[in-house]
Amino acid sequence: METLSPADGSRVRRIAAELKDQPGPLLNILHQVQGELGCIPAGAVAILAETLNLSRAEVHGVVTFYHHFRRKPAGRHVVSLCQAEACQAVGAAALTGHAQRDLGVALHQTTADGAVTLEPVYCLGNCAAAPSAMIDGRLHGRLTAQRLGELVRGLRGAPGKGASGS
Repeated sequence: METLSPADGSRVRRIAAELKDQPGPLLNILHQVQGELGCIPAGAVAILAETLNLSRAEVHGVVTFYHHFRRKPAGRHVVSLCQAEACQAVGAAALTGHAQRDLGVALHQTTADGAVTLEPVYCLGNCAAAPSAMIDGRLHGRLTAQRLGELVRGLRGAPGKGASGS
């Protein structure tokens, strides 16, 4: 199992201690851990399991079930492409394929230079302007392959916006 640095272990313990008495605390704790560390490192699973009196398998199962949680830090920029029905109806699959080819990565992966993480999202609430994407927390609608390509090329080499929470 991957070990956490002492500082990261302390952060995970602090977050878990602060939130453990809430009803059904695991999801809130995981969101907070990812917000601070940029991911849910494998070493955090044991700490959370012990703190919440859960098995490691239960915590791991939640982390791996939800697409939002990362087990490795995201790139400097996060491009989340909507995969919901309204976006699919107007070309999201082709747009996703274009983005994957353009970046040279599959969904849930980060470019080799660490610049961009490509993720699926299952509704951005922007159905009237589909297909849509969220790029570093900013919503973009009515995307074409050309426009998405321009936006993504603009990210390469641009400083990140702390992609830990998207």
